[in-house]
Amino acid sequence: MDKNALIRSILGQLEAELALQTEAAHESRDEATDEESRAEDRYDMRSQSAAYLAAGQAQMATEIAKEIAAWKALAPRAFGQGDAIAMDALVTLEANGRAAAYLVGPQSGGLEARDGDSIAIVVTGASPLGRQLIGRRVGDTVQTSDRGGPVLHRVVSVE
Repeated sequence: MDKNALIRSILGQLEAELALQTEAAHESRDEATDEESRAEDRYDMRSQSAAYLAAGQAQMATEIAKEIAAWKALAPRAFGQGDAIAMDALVTLEANGRAAAYLVGPQSGGLEARDGDSIAIVVTGASPLGRQLIGRRVGDTVQTSDRGGPVLHRVVSVE
């Protein structure tokens, strides 16, 4: 997997979400200030509800913009087989004969990054899995839980 392609995939998804949230915030703001949204009586809350919605959507857009800035500031580096897992590491874990790829990122935990047919899940250092991964090396194990109970995953590569 190409780490730069994964980051481009993440940025593309975040930029699309930012555009969507920004447009939604503008539409809600326009609705809040529209003459037809004026309160007809003291119980009519249409304008106020639209204003609250616009503020929430604007806040989401601000958060997404911060995520984009964090990813753009990331300078991907190559990791050797003996290197410890750190920010921007592309990690492959194996459990029960199945492999899964994870990209340790600054934001956007849970997002699926794609490079062609390959997928890597973004984990942050603040997430339970991310906290376990940071500092580990190839051959180390981490534990997660699923419906069947605890599952041990072996670190098979760090790029």
